[in-house]
Amino acid sequence: MFDSTTSSEADIFPKTSVVDYKKSQHRRRILTELYRSGTCSIAEMARVIHSSVPSVTSIVEEMVEEKWIVPVGTGVTKQGRKPVLFSLSTERFYIVVLDVSTHDTKVLIMNLKNEVVLRRDFNLKLEDSPQFLNHLIDVTEQVLKESGIKYSDFMAMGVAVAGLVDTRKGFNFTYRSLNQSENSFGTMLEKHFSFPVYVINDTKATTLGEHRFGLAQGKDHVLAIYIDWGVGLGVILNGEVFQGASGFAGELGHIQVVPNGELCHCGKVGCLDTITSAASLIRRIKKGLGEGRISRLSVIETDKIDAETIIDAAWQGDSFAIDILHEIGMELGKGLSIAIHLFNPEIIIVDGIVAKAGAFITNPIEQAINKYCLTDFRNNLSVVISQLGQEAKWLGTQAYVVEKVIDFS
Repeated sequence: MFDSTTSSEADIFPKTSVVDYKKSQHRRRILTELYRSGTCSIAEMARVIHSSVPSVTSIVEEMVEEKWIVPVGTGVTKQGRKPVLFSLSTERFYIVVLDVSTHDTKVLIMNLKNEVVLRRDFNLKLEDSPQFLNHLIDVTEQVLKESGIKYSDFMAMGVAVAGLVDTRKGFNFTYRSLNQSENSFGTMLEKHFSFPVYVINDTKATTLGEHRFGLAQGKDHVLAIYIDWGVGLGVILNGEVFQGASGFAGELGHIQVVPNGELCHCGKVGCLDTITSAASLIRRIKKGLGEGRISRLSVIETDKIDAETIIDAAWQGDSFAIDILHEIGMELGKGLSIAIHLFNPEIIIVDGIVAKAGAFITNPIEQAINKYCLTDFRNNLSVVISQLGQEAKWLGTQAYVVEKVIDFS
């Protein structure tokens, strides 16, 4: 997974000579092109990899026999014989995607065309305990067994998880109990399942999904803010997800905005998380209701009030819910203004639970940006709600794994 070539990669791209190495590079580039474009003819592949049609034909025939790619019909041409189109196969080489959050755990099996073959949701909430890893392994094994897919057909696993994640070694430094001594969270999963495991921070996975398949496609400078129990920021710089030295870049939620504010779960005081996260939204609503604020939420049992309930109340015109969302949006916009001056993005994509509030959250964000940002930074900047929703995280995790295994570099 982390430092050496995996057995799966060795099988896919054998390197026994200079000729074989060149051939393996062609195979990688063909897979890359098919993953990005969906379908391709042999002539188009030959142009992409700068090789002859006969050479590409030979490689394609091998990959069809190995069930990497399949013919899917013919293309359009003005004259002559219509070219055969090929795409990635959906019969082999599946990716296991784990979406691990403080709400629940979702286990998905996806094919190379980014289609969800099987999805199961579990009431398994991320917690900082050694037992969590065992529970995660149990539910994952349950889904793999239910799928009926041969173990040898699983290409790799991708894990999107909250916290400070070192993508190079698979350590989670926020939920440290997931790691065992010198073995990282990712290494433990890899040892158990015996296929490559790649761990990525949930916000970065979401950002990657937006850049590959969502509103950030074709854009080189993007901020993606993920508002869940915490506030994460994904940054696209020059078309690539910015990781930072250790993979920690983008922790916008832990900049201090209230010097004498509330204690954050990170141990610091007055972090943006304490006033803008979904957890903060719920806490502020409950506090207001306790102080006698008039709201349709007052008829709901306190322990049953969650972020979605509050957002639903706002959509129904509840002024108290709207006021709190507006306050949160203004604070988010103020925090984002710092990132805007640092990164000069062309678009900001809002995702996560609070994104379901739509204009109730984006309008105040834009108001704050207008107030705190220099004019030239905001003239061509747009703030939008993700169209992919939770799928952005899954698609981003899948893309991260596929790109690592195929090696798009």
